[in-house]
Amino acid sequence: MPRAEFRFYLITDRAAVVAGTLLQAVAAALEAAPPGSVALQLREKDLAARDRYAIALELRKICSRYGAPMLVNDRVDIAIAARGDGVHLPSDSIGAAMARKLAGPGLLIGASTHSPAEVAAAAREGADFAVFGPVFDPLSKTAFAPARGVEGLAAACRAASIPVYALGGITPERARELMSNPDKAARPAGVAGIGSILGADSPADAMRVMLAALNLPMRR
Repeated sequence: MPRAEFRFYLITDRAAVVAGTLLQAVAAALEAAPPGSVALQLREKDLAARDRYAIALELRKICSRYGAPMLVNDRVDIAIAARGDGVHLPSDSIGAAMARKLAGPGLLIGASTHSPAEVAAAAREGADFAVFGPVFDPLSKTAFAPARGVEGLAAACRAASIPVYALGGITPERARELMSNPDKAARPAGVAGIGSILGADSPADAMRVMLAALNLPMRR
């Protein structure tokens, strides 16, 4: 089975980009990261399937160039057609068990979760990792639920053995705080974000700062 070994999960939102195009911002951010340390999720849920597939093909090239796994939000078919590395399931999507039947054993399956119970359910269904949030109020969009806080994240991390990634309002300072929790069972596998990277004037510099907060090396 595939393993989620990355530490930062970059989620796309072309509306959040302030420097160039979405593709340019993603390329700049990934170029600053060592291979395997960052994974990319193509979100862009408002786009038609054909347009999302076209972007997926371009992002596949970029991710291959910099050694970053590429996942597609919700659409198993697009993930397979674009030769992605996985699919990410929103809370209202098909379950991980059905996604595994469609995707096969080789693709990563991530799941969006908002409670410890949802993390546990995702693990039971066969998800490879969970994204939990919002931990803090989001930086780049309106909050979709009350912030869960550090204690809520800790409970989610303890709920199952799969990696859990913290999402929502993740700054480098908060990432450092979460990853230095002395209770290892309450420590996330990494963090996820949109605006902290794509909303920066320099996505490359923002990625370097974030990786430093996660105690990871970076490309210069």
